[in-house]
Amino acid sequence: MTAVSNSVRETVDDHLTDLEREHDVAVALAVARGSRAWGAASPDSDYDVGFVFVPTDLRRYAHLEEPPETIVADRGEFEYQGWDVRTFAGLLADSNDGAIDLLRSPIRYRAAYDPADLATYVERTYNPIDLYHAWRGIATSNYRKYISHHLVRNDDETFPILETDDDSYVVETDDGTTTVAADDERFAETQTKPTVKRNLTIYRAAMSARYLKATGDRGDHDLPALAFDRFLREQAPAVFDAERIDAARALLERKRAGDGAVEIGDAVGREFAQPPRAIDPSVHARAGPDTARLDAFVDDLIAAVR
Repeated sequence: MTAVSNSVRETVDDHLTDLEREHDVAVALAVARGSRAWGAASPDSDYDVGFVFVPTDLRRYAHLEEPPETIVADRGEFEYQGWDVRTFAGLLADSNDGAIDLLRSPIRYRAAYDPADLATYVERTYNPIDLYHAWRGIATSNYRKYISHHLVRNDDETFPILETDDDSYVVETDDGTTTVAADDERFAETQTKPTVKRNLTIYRAAMSARYLKATGDRGDHDLPALAFDRFLREQAPAVFDAERIDAARALLERKRAGDGAVEIGDAVGREFAQPPRAIDPSVHARAGPDTARLDAFVDDLIAAVR
């Protein structure tokens, strides 16, 4: 578990109190997100905080001007992202990776509501195919944006460059490949930033997706541990070879040592960074959390701050 100092906890608590006053809400649960939650923080890592809030006056849900669904705030090295309780429950119903990870975070800044029972329920009932595609999306989008050399179209769509000459580019698309003229003004060639941090993000997401699919194919969808070092040590050997695990562990150690911003090229590989798009729904899909059961947890969340 990644520890945080008392001074950090006090600062987070002060910031949350300010956000409560500013938005007229009450924070039921606040935890560490990002690298501090999954064990990749370095001495200079920022503090990402995720939280769930409840409007102080529940009648606001019936007003024409509804309470905010999200609250995002930047306080220097502290970054905050909050979901209102109804939005949070909807994300859990959709087996959203960020919402599930919020429940599993080992670092809690506020815990008026104890998430243990909700976490256990969601971990037992999540829809594997939704979680698979969430992790696959993280891996493929980060690989396209930060690792593979690419063109960016004027609508911000990215296309990895496979080949180039003086007159054109051959780029990757969702359906295969296409050729773009070098003088096509809709496209601009951009520079990548293949840092340790970006490679590690891609590695973790790609491994999580592939692990979930592999264990599902074997008959039991085993949820990857949130702590990445624990995943590499205890779960990954059932699916990945030692070379792949060692490469991921090396990135994790470099990130922890403060080398997150160092550019190292492509340490993942195009094929591994893009888990299969199609997986068998009859094997990997299930109903997901029951909405009535989630509503009961919502009631508990609200009761915790009222």
